[in-house]
Formats: sequence, structure tokens, C-alpha cells
Amino acid sequence: MTKPTAKLEIGGESPEHEFDILKGSVGPDVINIASLYKDTGMFTYDPGFTSTASCESKITYIDGDEGILLHRGYPIEQLAEHGDFLEACYLLLYGELPTKAQKEDFDYRVTHHTMVHEQMTRFFTGFRRDAHPMAVMCGVVGAMSAFYHDSTDISDPHQRMVASLRMIAKMPTIAAMAYKYHVGQPFVYPKNELSYAANFLHMCFAVPCEDYKVNPVLARAMERIFILHADHEQNASTSTVRLAGSSGANPFACIAAGIACLWGPAHGGANEAALNMLSEIGSVDRIPEFIDRAKDKNDPFRLMGFGHRVYKNYDPRAKIMQKTCHEVLGELGIKDDPQLDIAMELERIALTDEYFIEKKLYPNIDFYSGITLKALGFPTTMFTVLFALARTVGWIAQWKEMIEDPKQKIGRPRQLYTGATHRDYVPIAKR
Repeated sequence: MTKPTAKLEIGGESPEHEFDILKGSVGPDVINIASLYKDTGMFTYDPGFTSTASCESKITYIDGDEGILLHRGYPIEQLAEHGDFLEACYLLLYGELPTKAQKEDFDYRVTHHTMVHEQMTRFFTGFRRDAHPMAVMCGVVGAMSAFYHDSTDISDPHQRMVASLRMIAKMPTIAAMAYKYHVGQPFVYPKNELSYAANFLHMCFAVPCEDYKVNPVLARAMERIFILHADHEQNASTSTVRLAGSSGANPFACIAAGIACLWGPAHGGANEAALNMLSEIGSVDRIPEFIDRAKDKNDPFRLMGFGHRVYKNYDPRAKIMQKTCHEVLGELGIKDDPQLDIAMELERIALTDEYFIEKKLYPNIDFYSGITLKALGFPTTMFTVLFALARTVGWIAQWKEMIEDPKQKIGRPRQLYTGATHRDYVPIAKR
């Protein structure tokens, strides 16, 4: 059978240049242009890498047109409905769902590594009391390489495994400490008898002066939020982790780089932006004004939390998040919240208005997660921190896959240079 190829003709000149076409197990084929510069002396130009496959991966698959998200082949809906977060972590890291014995062992290892080195608690006091929790996360996670020297050798599979488990286990503790420092409350240590999500809620909302019992409905909601954000293919922060890792940087530095990238409002800050938009709208009777502005091409206003860069259909995560959102609001008895009233009316309009339907501007996961996290009691400054906590396992799985890929090279994007050509230096007295 003849190997499929793509032919490139440049300026009508011969010979044509031939490039192999590579087929994935599902999704679009790709043209292998690795030899393009060597063969033609040219690069491709692709701002944002929207048409470029930067790696080969077996972890996550997205079909944005059909609204499909698969982790290792399993639909996100099934994982969120039937599993827990640590099961999803195991799947992302090792490629298969765990057996009962494997799950118990994995849960035990994660649960019993949730404490951080006690000296790290003093690290927090170096930040201003009003520091943004994401600034704290960037610094503290990056500093983990200064505390855990025995898991920074990326050439050692055992050390890679230890680093992976440490980050999954300790990220909720660090995130909760960032929250407690942010609100001026004492740190609460992890409890081994609690589940991953329940433990995180306890570390965030318990105080030493009274007992705190984790609501199972809220813990399950937190679990789903973590699962839904665990991985999302080659997005900006994941690509950042892979690019940092390609240089041989230690895993803690790579994850800190991912956190820094996630902090951007166009990426991890979208749910915070959605909630800020609800505040800007202010009341239900002002919604028509903002809907008209959103439809006006000449108005810079955009409805946050609607549509998605990848999903041209309904975001499959949004369906689960919508259900979870209503479960939390029902459990907490929240009915008279002005922002919630605005959100529910916006949701109704987006699902019935012809303009939104035609442009496929459906409510996305950020729209519902922002409302849910607010109901759970988190300030908007913590939203991206929770995203980073959940996405850590995806970053680690992608980093681990890249390190173990024999074709892996240090990342080195090219450019189209449009600056000045050769100029000779002129002494300052003659300028």
C-alpha cells in the first residue's frame, strides 16, 4: 500500500516537495513538515499554532465540532458521573482505569503525602497579606524544587513518579494555604480520613474554634469540578508545561510555569471574568441592553462564559457543570442572589435566542463553574487557583508523556522576521 503524502509546489517551480501524511487513531490527519526547512529553506507561519500539531499524544482527544472530550478514550461525561477525581488522575497518568487494588494503593499514596514540609508554611509569610492567591501559587509551587531534591532528576522514572504523586497530593494543601493566607485565617492541616475533594473543602473552610462537617453534596460538586478541569489537550498552559519540560527543567518548575500561564484572563481567568460580567450587568432588567451590545459588532463588550475557542458545539463539560451548579444551589437554598438571577436569565436567552443558536454561543463550563464556586464560598480571586489545582494532573501526565517520548526535542518555534535589516553601529556623538 502506497504511503499517503502531501505535495508542495513553491512558485510553480519544480521539483515538488513531498511530505508524509500521518494518521491518528481519531481526528484530522497531519502533514509531517519536520523536513520543510531543510528541503525548501522556508518555515510555515501559524500564529497561535492553531493549525500545528506540536506533539504526538495518547492522553486527551477533543472534537470541537461534535462537542466530544475523551480522556484515554473515555467520555468526560462518564468519568464525571461515575468516577472520582483520583480515579481520573490514575487514568490520565497510567492510561487505564485502575483495578480495585490499584485504586486503593493509589488513593493511599496520594492521601498520605498531602502534608507539605513545615518550613514551607513560613514561606507564605514572605508575601504581602493582600497578595493574589495565584501569585502565591506560582511562587510556592516553584519553590517545591528547593524542598524536594529527591524527585527532580527527570531521567529517573522513580523520581518522576514520586514528583507526580507529590504534586497531585500537595497541590490542594498549597491551594488551601494560599486561600487561608489570603483571608487571614490560620492554616488547617489535611485529614487522611477524608476524600480528596472533601479534604480540600475542610482545609479551606474549617477553623480551629469550631467543628466543620463537609457537606457530601458540595464535596461531590468539588469532585466534579476537579474532574472536568483535569486535562484539555494542548491548550496554552499545557503547551507551556511541555515547552518548559523540553529544556529538561525539573517538574516543579514546569508546573509553576503552567500556573503562570493559566493566570492569564484569556485562559484560566475566564470563570472569574464571567462572574465579573454578571456584576457589571447588575440586574435582570439590564440584560436586554447587554444582549444588544453583545450583538453589535462595533461594541467592544463581549458576553463572558459563552462559546469556546475549541468547541463549536455545546461544551460537553458545561452540561455536567450545569447540573452540578443547580445541585449546589438547591442544596444551599440559594434563591435570592441577584447574580444568580442574571445568570439564569442569560442561560435561558442563550439557549433560545436565534442569534446565540446560529453562532453556537452556548454557555460554557466557565459560566457555570463561576456561579458554583461563588456558591461554595470561594472569592473570585481563588477561581483560577482551583483550576490550577485540578489541571495539575493533566500537566503532569502531558509532561511525563513528553519526557518518555523518544522523538522529544527542545521546543524552538520559528518566526517571520519583519524588523530592520543589517545596520552598522553609530557612535552616540554622531547620532
